[in-house]
Amino acid sequence: MDRITKLYTLTKRLIIMTAASLVVFSALFAVSFFFSDRFMVTWAVFLCGIIGGFVSIQQRIKTVTDDELILLTKSWFQILLVPVFGGVFSLVLYSLFLSGIISGHLFPAFYIPEPANKIPDATFIIDFFTKTYPATGQDFSKLLFWSFVAGFSERFVPQIITSVSDKVTTETETDNNESEQQ
Repeated sequence: MDRITKLYTLTKRLIIMTAASLVVFSALFAVSFFFSDRFMVTWAVFLCGIIGGFVSIQQRIKTVTDDELILLTKSWFQILLVPVFGGVFSLVLYSLFLSGIISGHLFPAFYIPEPANKIPDATFIIDFFTKTYPATGQDFSKLLFWSFVAGFSERFVPQIITSVSDKVTTETETDNNESEQQ
């Protein structure tokens, strides 16, 4: 019965934290939209990553060991850690999409404003953060989906980072070997 009580306590805390996250980010959305007439995509990405992290914990709750369950029920910090990482991973994935490192029909495309006079400056950086949007409604849906996945699967974004890093290392070594042979 003690395990069931701890599972109930943990589930209740997850619901509270998810609701609190939704309220906080809804307020941020409302403020940014009301005052600047802009929908801040980065907040939506971060929120989807956080929700993915909370859902991930909820999905794994029944399989955690008793020691892990005790730790999770005694510490709010431990409950928040996975969702916060999920939010951070979703922002990293968003950066990978914007940079074009990850692209294809499964991934979102974006409208990115061009810098005035073809030279990036402070105004361009502000425009980049406030005027970069998914190109279509489908792209927006893809972005939200992948942001959720980044939060839900703790290994997804680190595996992408490792893959990209390995590819760059291999290409660098190949380029260095070709330079030495010439």
